[in-house]
Amino acid sequence: VCRDPRWGRCYESYSEDHRIVQQLTEIINGLQGEAKTDMKGMPYVNGKTKVAGSSKHYVGDGGTVKGINENNTIVDDSALYGMHMAAYVNSVAKGIATIMASYSSINGVKMHAHKQLLTDYLKGKLGFKGFIISDWEGIDRITSPAHSNYSYSIQASINAGIDMVMVPYNYTEFYDGLIDLVKKNAIPMSRIDDAVSRILRVKFAMGLFENPLAVSFKNQLKHSLQKHRELARQAVRKSLVLLKNGKPGNPPILPLPKNAGKIVVAGSHANNLGYQCGGWTIEWQGVSGNNWTAGTTILDGIKATVDKRTKVVYKKKPSDTYSSKGKMDYGIVVVGEVPYAETNGDSQNLTIPAPGPAVIENVCKETKCVVIIVSGRPVVIEPYVDKIDALVAAWLPGSEGQGVADVLFGDYGFTGKLARTWFKRVDQLPMNYGDPKYDPLFPFGFGLETKPIPSTKKPEL
Repeated sequence: VCRDPRWGRCYESYSEDHRIVQQLTEIINGLQGEAKTDMKGMPYVNGKTKVAGSSKHYVGDGGTVKGINENNTIVDDSALYGMHMAAYVNSVAKGIATIMASYSSINGVKMHAHKQLLTDYLKGKLGFKGFIISDWEGIDRITSPAHSNYSYSIQASINAGIDMVMVPYNYTEFYDGLIDLVKKNAIPMSRIDDAVSRILRVKFAMGLFENPLAVSFKNQLKHSLQKHRELARQAVRKSLVLLKNGKPGNPPILPLPKNAGKIVVAGSHANNLGYQCGGWTIEWQGVSGNNWTAGTTILDGIKATVDKRTKVVYKKKPSDTYSSKGKMDYGIVVVGEVPYAETNGDSQNLTIPAPGPAVIENVCKETKCVVIIVSGRPVVIEPYVDKIDALVAAWLPGSEGQGVADVLFGDYGFTGKLARTWFKRVDQLPMNYGDPKYDPLFPFGFGLETKPIPSTKKPEL
């Protein structure tokens, strides 16, 4: 539950509102299969075509001070159990197989060493019977600097309730250290038995002993790739949020006409599949460019949608006099964040990287313009809003930029709503719906709507 967009993992959260996050635990039914009743904490995986899910990162990682990744979440019981814990209760009821501990801390106690929350609450009160897995080198980071007292880290994490440890490199060090601690009775054998029982329980639930080899979906993907891409394109259309449509006293600008004479498409994100996809795609920190995966950029989508007689001019970085010289009917500016993941995405200023602001200024100065923000979270846009005719939050649309064009030109209407508050200035943060001093640029739940142009609307899947 991301409570501060300065956090580099905010786009991994569904919302600042725990109720939306709770609703979207529905993904567990897609991954594991739908349990017919409350599983009472038992892991559930329905057949060999399903997979074991993992709810993470337990718990409160979206509430850290100033949104700093792996930092401390200072929270009272009401917020901890009523907000940050809420979706884990749903996850356990749906039979989630595994839960991953967070790098972060709760009130100064590292989650990987938090016995009260891992064992007493999650396994005890909630009755979770799957297994708890550490994050990547998560137990190392119990100490500062990391790995400075590895024996202590092993002892603290296993005794706190970690069942499976993610050791990406030197597993023999962990193996030897764990055995030594068990021999010394620093870790009781009952704790090892509990961990092994939980891991075996998940493996039995998955049917790994009957079907130990993975099922290949290669042929299914190969023969129905277009079907999957169409579904992704539909998701893009439905997730776009229209934040502004026309300057005061002027009629709406969207949907745009397909038969304009000449339009300029500008900005660093207009023709970059890697930027559309964001982090955790192809590589950990994401990539730049169009040679990594199949798909359509937003520019591709625009070109494929407008009338054949409409001239589309692409300028990644137009000069400050370009619009007046070019006599454009309108401009479409696509700017935003460059890909990032985890701590690399932490930002205390949340500004759009250069030359994004300059491109907005240059195009919108003398041309009717639509600005599309490609980002994992709300960013600073208030200084430019008055100069913009229409503003769209496209988030991270992934491979299907065509879905953006579908809505821009009226084949479909805008329907999306903000799942998180769009702030005015970073000095307001953290600021969430329901706070006493709530003064957003665009509030939680906001989103203008447009109607599709009847003659061009395609049927939904």
